[in-house]
Amino acid sequence: MPLRHFEGHAVQRIGWLRAAVLGANDGIVSTASLLAGMAAAGQGRSEVLLAGVAGLVAGAFSMAAGEYVSVSSQADTERADLARERAELRDQPAFEREELAAIYVHRGVEPALARQVADQMMAKDALAAHARDELGISEISTARPVQAAVTSALTFSAGAALPLAAALLAPQGTVVPVVSAAAIVFLALLGAIGARAGGANIAKAVVRVTFWGALALAATAGVGSLFGVAA
Repeated sequence: MPLRHFEGHAVQRIGWLRAAVLGANDGIVSTASLLAGMAAAGQGRSEVLLAGVAGLVAGAFSMAAGEYVSVSSQADTERADLARERAELRDQPAFEREELAAIYVHRGVEPALARQVADQMMAKDALAAHARDELGISEISTARPVQAAVTSALTFSAGAALPLAAALLAPQGTVVPVVSAAAIVFLALLGAIGARAGGANIAKAVVRVTFWGALALAATAGVGSLFGVAA
C-alpha cells in the first residue's frame, strides 16, 4: 500500500495571517499608547476610556479602509498584468512559449526539456503557467481585498479591546503602568501566536513586536506627561 504524504505549508496562510497580525498589533499598540498618553496627561478615567473607545472605532474603520484600498491596488495591478499577458498569448504564442521555456532554463532545466515542459504547461493552461512562473501570481498570493479588510478590522478591534479592559480594571492612578505592562504581555503573546501560525522563530517575533510596542508606549506617555494638564 503506497504511503500518503500530507504537507501543510505556512505560506498558505499568508493572505489572512499578515492582515490579522497587523490589525491586532496596531490595535494593541495604538490603543494602549493613546490610553497611556491620556492618563499621563492627567485625564480622568472616563476621559481616558472615552478616548480609548473612540480610538478603537476609528482605528478599526481606518484599518479596514486602508487594507481594502491597498490590497485593491494590488488586485488591480494583477488584473492589468494578466490582461496584458492574455493579449500577448493571443498575439505572440510562439514568443510566449520561448519566454516560458527560458524561465525554466534559468531555473536549471535543460533547454530541450524546458521547451517540452513549456509546451505541456501551455497546452493545459497557458495563462496560469505564465501568471505563476513569469508574473509570480498564484492562488496563494492572489490579492483578496475584502478578506484583508474584514480580517484587519476584526483583529484591530480585538487587539484594542485588551488594553481598554486593562484600563477599566486598573486601580485609580495606575492606568499608565497597568496598561503599559498589559500591552507588552499582549504583544508578546501576539508575536508568539503569529510566529507559531507562520512557522517562524517565536523568540525573534516576540522581541521584535514588544520592542516597537514599548517604544510607542514610552513616547506617548512622555508626550502626555510633558504637555498634559491635570483634569
